[in-house]
Amino acid sequence: MSDPIREDGLYPMRLQRFLARAGAASRRGSERLMTEGRVRVNGAVVTELGSKVDPARDVVTVDGVTVSIAERPRYLMLYKPAGYLTTMSDPHGRPTVAELVPVDEAPGLYPVGRLDLDTTGLLLFTTNGSMGQALLHPSRHVTKHYVALVTGTPDESDLARLEAGVMLEDGRAAPARAELLSPRSPLFGVVAPTGPGRTGGGEPNAVVGLTIHEGRKHQVKKMMQAVGHRVLRLHRDAFGPLRLERVAPGAWRDLDEREVAALEALCAHDTTGPAGRCRGGRGGSQP
Repeated sequence: MSDPIREDGLYPMRLQRFLARAGAASRRGSERLMTEGRVRVNGAVVTELGSKVDPARDVVTVDGVTVSIAERPRYLMLYKPAGYLTTMSDPHGRPTVAELVPVDEAPGLYPVGRLDLDTTGLLLFTTNGSMGQALLHPSRHVTKHYVALVTGTPDESDLARLEAGVMLEDGRAAPARAELLSPRSPLFGVVAPTGPGRTGGGEPNAVVGLTIHEGRKHQVKKMMQAVGHRVLRLHRDAFGPLRLERVAPGAWRDLDEREVAALEALCAHDTTGPAGRCRGGRGGSQP
């Protein structure tokens, strides 16, 4: 039986759920914060999963920073450069995206989805665990736009196969939007820079724009390989309503109000739970 909700709208809850609602991390990420000894309740380290807290009375900190359900979640975009793993830590000491974002300011900040080590472009980060999970749920069909420098030049038949859905080793990929990009396209030079000593696009290479809404591992590379064109460079310039703009390679910026509202609108129709479950707003993430 659940605890009754008091007049203040709060009630004792599991610590990992509190952390997720406060936007410290996703539910799984919150459990990891606890087991790593980074969470304190009223000054005492709490590592036991299932421990309860009273949001109205207990003081919860992550890495020394107080978190509460009343806090506003953090949303930012990183222009990920090549050579960084999409993880917040690596046991082998390799460079990770955690080195590029303000983890000290926002405990529990984590990437929504991933980009391969050699892939550049837009990577969304948030402390709103509910929104992050919702954006990755297959039912939401969040679109991602990629630009790929590939070997050879795909013909109309290759593009048609991509748009119909090519067969991969783990099943048929969903239909995608595919097009050849002209050297006049602003995105062409992102993966095929031209100039002295640099490799340009065109024969024997071409630049392809691809829009997908699935999130399989190495999906774009596998799709292009399935139609006979190996990916040489890959860049993501859009994730849902977000566009990679006003940020330099290797840098980050907070999302503006318009962008946050667009993400919330995308999450408004939720087939996995109550409507609006991933809205963060100024009151923190929803359960």
